Amino acid sequence: MTKLDLDPQVVRKARRLAERAAAPIIEMARTHTTVSVERAQLRLGGLSGADSDGLPWVNHLVDAVRDQVGLEHGVALPVWDALRNEPYDDLAGLARAAALGAVTFRIPKGSDADAAAELARRSAREGIGRVDRRRAERDTMLREVGDPAQPWIYLIVATGDIYEDIPQAQAAAREGADVVAVIRSTGQSLLDFVPEGATREGYAGTYATQENFRLMRSALDDVSKELGRYVRLTNYASGLCMPEIATLAGLERLDMMLNDCMYGIIFRDINPRRTFIDQRFSRQIHARAGIVINTGEDNYLTTADAVDAAHTVVVSQLLNERFGKEAGLTDRQLGLGHAFEINPAIPDSFRLELAHAQLVRELFPDAPLKYMPPTKHMTGNVFAGYLLDAFFNLAGIMTGQSIILIGMMTEGIHTPWLSDRDLALENVRYVREACGALAEDFVPRPDGFVVQRARQVLSESVDLMERICDDTLLTAIADGTFGVTRRPADGGKGLDGVIERADAYLNPVIDILDSEDPHAAAGGVPTPAGSARE
Repeated sequence: MTKLDLDPQVVRKARRLAERAAAPIIEMARTHTTVSVERAQLRLGGLSGADSDGLPWVNHLVDAVRDQVGLEHGVALPVWDALRNEPYDDLAGLARAAALGAVTFRIPKGSDADAAAELARRSAREGIGRVDRRRAERDTMLREVGDPAQPWIYLIVATGDIYEDIPQAQAAAREGADVVAVIRSTGQSLLDFVPEGATREGYAGTYATQENFRLMRSALDDVSKELGRYVRLTNYASGLCMPEIATLAGLERLDMMLNDCMYGIIFRDINPRRTFIDQRFSRQIHARAGIVINTGEDNYLTTADAVDAAHTVVVSQLLNERFGKEAGLTDRQLGLGHAFEINPAIPDSFRLELAHAQLVRELFPDAPLKYMPPTKHMTGNVFAGYLLDAFFNLAGIMTGQSIILIGMMTEGIHTPWLSDRDLALENVRYVREACGALAEDFVPRPDGFVVQRARQVLSESVDLMERICDDTLLTAIADGTFGVTRRPADGGKGLDGVIERADAYLNPVIDILDSEDPHAAAGGVPTPAGSARE
């Protein structure tokens, strides 16, 4: 039901502009590859593990191919050609030999190229099949243990030690958390490799590794069966290894992944071209794995003013929607982000928050929106902080948000303790249960403050999108349009890992993801792309 009476023609115009703005970026992603995309292909081929210094074998193998023949054709042809002609039984043996300089790679031609391509396609199909089976496992568990009603309560654990995270996550689930996010160790997004194995030392978070994913998913499966409701697991597919982490998430049945179109660019100074190319592949994997992405628009409001920059949040959400759908994500997988970050000292701050939250809810009615709590204006006054979090929870219920990340009263002081998390869960439980279906009764006065503010933000969003279409998205990012941070297209980390594809480029994983509908395929009946996409 519409409550803001938004002009449907304005809404359609906003989406058309988003499609125009995104088109050059999508074309760039379709005609380029990156070192991480190529490494992700090898991970789906079954290559894992690392050398004695912790550098993964996928890095060794991709680096060796790049040094000898370049990556313009991808790694598939030279790697599987070498497997056919060298005395190695598998990718692991080949990678170890390549690290020692004992393998000579080439770009095969003719029948040799056909044979290598067939082996690579077979390996890619097996890897995608493993992702499909993990998705089917989730569907089975949801039927068996039940799916909690929305809004889902989302809580973060971040000790740095996976074996400490596990009991905290299980305790949080028992106290009402529906989604557990294991925040990554500070700076992992800047590593151009994925650490290996279970980790016990991280700073302000725990390293994202395949083994850590496996351990936490298993622990949450146990507590899901105990509680009779499925507890979702979230991590972060961002940074220089975005495609690989997305792949590992699909292989280990994570349910949500932080995956924003511009977060890494703006807040981690990762090259824009690298980010957008990596992002398309990662979102294709997420679509196939049935993973819900969470976007990071809330972060813009930690550096920009939440009132003045409200329209930049909407523009980013529209772009994230376009990029996501082009990669195969459905509305139900678009956990678009926004936040309760207006200065509480501003008159009518709560009404402004309601206007912004309701606008996003109506623009994306079928998306599982993720609503973030106040952080920028949290202080050492824990009583005021607890009250502000209650207002945030109330806004989330009144505007029908899907995922509510709990706010904690001590966020302005230190990394919250378990006792703080318990109080935060109590806060959101009370508001959710006391309000019930209050969203049904919240109907802003026609042409009143809330309605007028929402329309103003939408109008400003359309104006900004028109400027982006004229100047290009890369220029807008370079000019500091989002988050008041300037990031030039040829600056930042990771640009040296971007490669333009040759005409004969081969990546059988991308071929599968481009040609099949991810949601029909996950049910065991692959169909041509576009036949059932939203």
